[in-house]
Amino acid sequence: MDQENTRKLAVLIDADNAQPSVIENLLAEIAKYGTANVKRIYGDWTLPQLKGWKEVLLNFSIQPIQQFGYTKGKNATDSALIIDAMDLLYSEEFDGFCLVSSDSDFTKLAARIRESGLSVYGFGEKKTPEPFVAACDKFIFTEVLRDDEEDIPSGKRMSTLELKQDTKLVSLFRHAIKASSDDSGWAHLAPVGSHIAKQSPEFDPRNYGYSKLGELIKAMKLFEVEERPVGQGQSKAIYVKDKRR
Repeated sequence: MDQENTRKLAVLIDADNAQPSVIENLLAEIAKYGTANVKRIYGDWTLPQLKGWKEVLLNFSIQPIQQFGYTKGKNATDSALIIDAMDLLYSEEFDGFCLVSSDSDFTKLAARIRESGLSVYGFGEKKTPEPFVAACDKFIFTEVLRDDEEDIPSGKRMSTLELKQDTKLVSLFRHAIKASSDDSGWAHLAPVGSHIAKQSPEFDPRNYGYSKLGELIKAMKLFEVEERPVGQGQSKAIYVKDKRR
């Protein structure tokens, strides 16, 4: 069994800053990183704006945690989620946390969990403040979860020209390839992707309209791409090289 998928995860959702329409794809995404042993969602369920969550909670076995707003203008939901997260952290029964919110109030929580050696996967909209994104090991924008991962509409794809003009993206790839390459300048695509993820938690090829990393790097047309056979089987490994070299 894939060791990554046996990792125990605690999924904590801020109902005030998440959408029920993405929950199915969100949980499918989380399954890539491990098993959701705990699934909790926090909010004041007496409020009409959370009505859309009720059916979703039953279908996906997510435990609702009631949190009344004690003081007007203060978000008691955030405090309840943070307290529960720390209790779960101290239990030492989990390998990582999934924090679902676009709220920067969880920045310190994400940093604290990582200080304990656990992974933090963040999920939120593209409006999520940069400090919270940077505090996570990996951050997935929920907008990409609204599309079918295997069939992203071509109209949402950035063109080769647009990709080349994205200086941050180009720099990420060039630095990652340089750090992962052998003496000839060729680098296996997997460690390139891992290096990019460490430098930019929010990186995801789907943000640019491509479902796979290999598709994105081919579309950029700044790098040589080779598919090499692995062993005696049919599988192939992708290698890349900076054309400037």
